[in-house]
Amino acid sequence: MIGKLSGHIDSVGQDSMILDVGGVGYLVFASARTLDRLPPSGSPASLLIDTHVREDHIHLYGFSEAEEQNWFRHLSSVQGVGARMALAILSVLPPADLAQAIAAQDRAALTRANGVGPKIAGRIASELKDKAVHVALAAGNAAATRSAPPVPPGSASAAGAAPALAEDAVSALVNLGYGRSEAFSVVSKVLRAGESEPPLESLIRDSLRELAS
Repeated sequence: MIGKLSGHIDSVGQDSMILDVGGVGYLVFASARTLDRLPPSGSPASLLIDTHVREDHIHLYGFSEAEEQNWFRHLSSVQGVGARMALAILSVLPPADLAQAIAAQDRAALTRANGVGPKIAGRIASELKDKAVHVALAAGNAAATRSAPPVPPGSASAAGAAPALAEDAVSALVNLGYGRSEAFSVVSKVLRAGESEPPLESLIRDSLRELAS
């Protein structure tokens, strides 16, 4: 199996590229995001590779970063989501945005990808929800930690806050007319800013205050 390729860019198409590795041109399929980030033709490039072997073909899928590769694998594990659909989703939603959309159960965001209907979007949101919630909260908590003082011992972090509490607060904000992704982002921010897990009423109130600011 091929796990990584390093060479020179021969050409770039709408959904794929040819990477010249020692005189051999490898056809590599990739998301629009990865293709847009490639340097000009003739330049050196290195891609992480997932190799899919089927009875009638061998396809290579390339990624500029491990995070996108991981989400490609998660998406591909959902019934009805093939490799091409996973790349289509990653073309419109970078990994961080995808994690937030799934965590917030924002099915509309997922249907922005070509070929993703409400049924598939619902299945993705349902099957990957727990993983996405932890990824989204942990990523936000890591970002906050880099720019904030250390959290006192024994206090709750966003990554450790109860997902059920966040979901209840998000649902309340959605019922008030806010979008799910927007609501999830604000609730996550409020949870990260606190030193302990707040009561639901306080979390909703502080989130509304943040939305109004």
